[in-house]
Amino acid sequence: MTPALTVEDLRKTFTLHTLGGLELSVLRGVHVRVEAGECVALADPSGAGKSTLLRCIYGNYRPQAGRILVRHGEDVVDMVAAEPRRILEVRRRTVGYVSQFLRVIPRVPALEVVAEPLRLLGATRADSVRSAAALLERLRVPERLWGLSPVTFSGGEQQRINVARGLVAGHPILLLDEPTAALDGDSRARVVELLVEVRRRGAALLGTFHDAGVRGDVSTRLVTLRGATA
Repeated sequence: MTPALTVEDLRKTFTLHTLGGLELSVLRGVHVRVEAGECVALADPSGAGKSTLLRCIYGNYRPQAGRILVRHGEDVVDMVAAEPRRILEVRRRTVGYVSQFLRVIPRVPALEVVAEPLRLLGATRADSVRSAAALLERLRVPERLWGLSPVTFSGGEQQRINVARGLVAGHPILLLDEPTAALDGDSRARVVELLVEVRRRGAALLGTFHDAGVRGDVSTRLVTLRGATA
């Protein structure tokens, strides 16, 4: 079977126009493969380009060369060559993303923020809200906060909203950019438990984890952007 996610010879360079067009090469010939049911952790140090790779896979950045092959239902989509509409479709149905920072529209209640990915898949509001509430309960986000905008929350509370939003739709591929950053020990353990459940259900996970304990608990394999495997 085709891997859930395959990155082939990926190259990404940023042009710094404020520095006279200086080119900064961040990703050089990156190869990564992620199968269903495994969690691959990127083990490079800070500044190596891990977050850049995740953003390229999600379609936020356009690489200069290489391929990013995503198993999207019965199709395989190259996220490097895909049109914007196709990228949005892949995000909606196949690739979830938990970033380090929560970006939401102000005044939208936290419960609706978490439920939105399910609504985009066509679920009813009642079903979407029910699933969102179940995740918020597991992550111990107080119910008194559900009707408030998460822009007013603490960093740890925002990150739990971020995790719930990333998991609620059950995407078969999940990108994780420091999903436990800013979390206390109890919240971190709850996120780890959820991620392990997602992996055991057959999702393919690719992520960065600053916490070595979390990385050890969640990941099944370590790789580096240089191609080494641990």
